[in-house]
Amino acid sequence: MKLLIIIVIIGVLAAGIVAVSSASDQFAAAGSIKKIHFTQTVTSLPSPGLGQEDHQLSLVLPPSEGTIYDGSMTFTSSMPVQVMILHEIQEDDSGGQAVWTVDDITYYALTLLEPSDMTGTVEFTGAALGLYSPASDKFVATLSVDGWTRGEPTPVMTQEILVETEDPPTRLSRANVPATIPLHTGMYDGGEILYIITDGSDEKYADTLSEMQGWRVELAPPLQNISAGILQDLYVFTNGVDGDGIYGFQGEVFSNTPSQESEYGALNSVIEVAWKNGQRESVLESVEDILDAHEGGRITLDDTGVVINAPQIVWPDGQMTVREDPEITDDTPYGGGQITEIDTESMTVTFVAHRGWGPDGRTVYYIVTGATPPAPAGTMGVVYSPISAGLITSSGAVDLFQFNNGVRGPGSLGFQAGISAAALGYENYSPMWRIYLVEWHDEESAKIMETTADIDAFRDADMVTVSIARPTNSIYIVNCPFIDPFQ
Repeated sequence: MKLLIIIVIIGVLAAGIVAVSSASDQFAAAGSIKKIHFTQTVTSLPSPGLGQEDHQLSLVLPPSEGTIYDGSMTFTSSMPVQVMILHEIQEDDSGGQAVWTVDDITYYALTLLEPSDMTGTVEFTGAALGLYSPASDKFVATLSVDGWTRGEPTPVMTQEILVETEDPPTRLSRANVPATIPLHTGMYDGGEILYIITDGSDEKYADTLSEMQGWRVELAPPLQNISAGILQDLYVFTNGVDGDGIYGFQGEVFSNTPSQESEYGALNSVIEVAWKNGQRESVLESVEDILDAHEGGRITLDDTGVVINAPQIVWPDGQMTVREDPEITDDTPYGGGQITEIDTESMTVTFVAHRGWGPDGRTVYYIVTGATPPAPAGTMGVVYSPISAGLITSSGAVDLFQFNNGVRGPGSLGFQAGISAAALGYENYSPMWRIYLVEWHDEESAKIMETTADIDAFRDADMVTVSIARPTNSIYIVNCPFIDPFQ
């Protein structure tokens, strides 16, 4: 037996937890009232509440600051459970009543409806709703919720739980390894950007970039299919002032950074900039400078039609999270950041490369650079990119299957490694991934899966459920470039 730290992302990634964005009643405007209506099968997890570590809980509507939910729930459970309703209070207001907290900082008044039962229908009003059991055995429940929530989305909480568990029956070797990638220098409104190039839509362009940076840029043909509204503009200089740019001239100019949150995305349409003969060359520091020079007839702009994946690592007023512990092991968790070092002297960045399986069972490695919605992005320590949500139905994104129960292992949810619907060299390979969750109906029957055919077979046999992940009831897209970390 050993202690395993499991990151339980309440209402975000954990199995059986459904979330709906919410905010406070007192601040809610009429336009922020939203309908809640869903049916879901959930599996309980160890409760994150202090003093409840040996108990089981499935949060149906998770607590967030100022949340008010109102409605009804009907449920049926595999064992007797109690309906748990939380009410937001200040610590000074607890007054000896029953309270629920995960951190001794934020407190909720606790209501447990009696008696416990395996079925029931309840009316609720409160800051959170869940099904609770004081027993240590997991329960499975199917429930329907109909109600309302008021306000704007707010971040959900995370909690680390120490769980005593057996070693995983199957352990992947080199489940996580370092991947050191060259950094490039760019600009946004005169401020410096450090970024990487991982993928390109055009084979010739990808090969050229690979040779220039001495690190493989992978071919991702589906990037060509992504609509212009999701792409950013990246201006690349083919002549002019000498510098650290891709072609040896001034650094590239970006149209956005993660600070322009609603507009930022790592997928860039490459526009080549060339100074005309006889013009006095200078450093152009912003898109505005470039457009002014073009309007003045000093430069030409060539929209190449090439799309590259160029995640920003450092930007004028921010950077990606660097892990506190730089050591990478097979047990390195997904939470806390994906980068172990940003080396501005050697101009490299070192990522944690996670191991998984391709559609045919081959080993793949990938890094995580960005995601939407904000809660998973924040938990993994990557850039929040809401514009990526537009890829949910696009052929520019591919399916990636993660497991939320079954055989324990190095996957993002603490179970076996994920399986992708494409791999490097496939015509449908893209670094942009739609996340699906695979859940075993009976965990005792769980086996290691290695291919998409395995998933299909167990789904056809009605042994697993495969459903698209919707943390906080939102579209979930992750920028996960597949790489060769050993090049």
